[in-house]
Amino acid sequence: MYRIGGCGPAAARRTRTAARRSGWAPLAPGRLAGLGALAAAALIGGCATYHALPLARGPNLASGLAGLRTAVPPLRPGAAPRRIDVARPLKIDDIGLLAVLNDPALRSEPGTLAEAQAGLLQASLLPNPSAGVVFEPLLGGAAGITTSWTATLSESVNAILTYHTRVKSAHFALEQVNADLLWREWQTAQQARVLALDLYWGRDAIRASRHAVRLLDVEARATRAAAATGSLDLTALAPILAAKSAADRTLANLTLAQLRAWQALDAMLGLEPTVRFAIAAPVLPPMPSSLKSLVTHLPERRPDLVALRLGYRSADENVRTAIIGQFPAFVLGGQWDQDNTNVRNGGPTAAFDLPIFDRNQGQIAAARATRQVLHAQYQARLDAAVGTVRGLRAQIHRLKRDLRQARRAAAAAARLARSARRAFAHGDIDERAFTDYLTASLQRRLEVDTLESTLGQAHIAMTDELGVGLPRVRIVPAAPK
Repeated sequence: MYRIGGCGPAAARRTRTAARRSGWAPLAPGRLAGLGALAAAALIGGCATYHALPLARGPNLASGLAGLRTAVPPLRPGAAPRRIDVARPLKIDDIGLLAVLNDPALRSEPGTLAEAQAGLLQASLLPNPSAGVVFEPLLGGAAGITTSWTATLSESVNAILTYHTRVKSAHFALEQVNADLLWREWQTAQQARVLALDLYWGRDAIRASRHAVRLLDVEARATRAAAATGSLDLTALAPILAAKSAADRTLANLTLAQLRAWQALDAMLGLEPTVRFAIAAPVLPPMPSSLKSLVTHLPERRPDLVALRLGYRSADENVRTAIIGQFPAFVLGGQWDQDNTNVRNGGPTAAFDLPIFDRNQGQIAAARATRQVLHAQYQARLDAAVGTVRGLRAQIHRLKRDLRQARRAAAAAARLARSARRAFAHGDIDERAFTDYLTASLQRRLEVDTLESTLGQAHIAMTDELGVGLPRVRIVPAAPK
């Protein structure tokens, strides 16, 4: 019996049961009417069913760190997950992991991977055989004695010939998506760590600015009171007010930048934009003693380079598929028929295209062009990665030297500012000299904070470019059912 399949065991059982109940035997005269009904029943009796997926009616933002996912999946099978302790000041690396686990922009990753898995599943399926039935009841005529019918069954041979290359291409494409998603997680972690670093040193800069504003405010009130009693001329107040105005603007700019950074980090963590938490003092990772080995193995370690290599291999298999497809389409099958004089015939059939005009030249050219593009993109990305690593190494060495000098200059400026304040209180220097020393001290302190943040960003960028310091597997949790 020829079985026209449904899409699963249940459909197959229903098909067989219907056949037994109808007493249908294939190709038997007078029974072909049940064949169409049976085929329709098998096609309708599919396994997939519709399930609604309603959209959310409101935001899904956590009101605090306690509402976040904190369990980092283990890198080794069977190991217990590590939980990030959100009750203590958070390290910048833990903030990066929290962003990967909770960033709303990454919640679509399971669906993206499922789409690639569906592509692999579709590539693994051969096309269904093609069946045809013609049923012609006898309506009249002297020679006719019975009903005539024709049944055909055929299958495309080309789909079988290209099966292996199509499946390999889809498999590489799936792995490419997985590597791309891992690289996306790494970029999210890097952005969160940079924001945390900016927030930590930004807080230090705001403290220094507020301290300077308070000192200038105290001196401004004292000078204003002395001017009111006639002890000082009113013009003595002008330098202090000018310095206080500049310090107020600096403090306002720093506070606004801090607010924006907090809002950006809260958004990445899936938090309400008003949530604040303590950030631990950053500990910068040490510079590798030798970059040669890390750079040599960069293509095997960085997810974006791995993704491009997999994409190239998928495109290479597509070239093979297109070359195989240049051969004429070939369909094999069989045909059975009975005419109205009860003469029966049966035998194999074959159909093929004549490759006169279309020999799949367009598909071959497109596949080769795609492969060439990916080849060039991979080389460009690798060159850029190696160049960036070497450039960051030079930047880090320069930033460390500048930071040492800035710290010494800031310490000296702070000592001079303290001495100037005492001298101003004793009348040894005027208001302009005092404000100059205080402003210089504040600027030196802000330079140190800026260099600290810039050096930390360079270290984070270096670890990201080298592909070290982050999980080697994806840690985004599966979407809720």
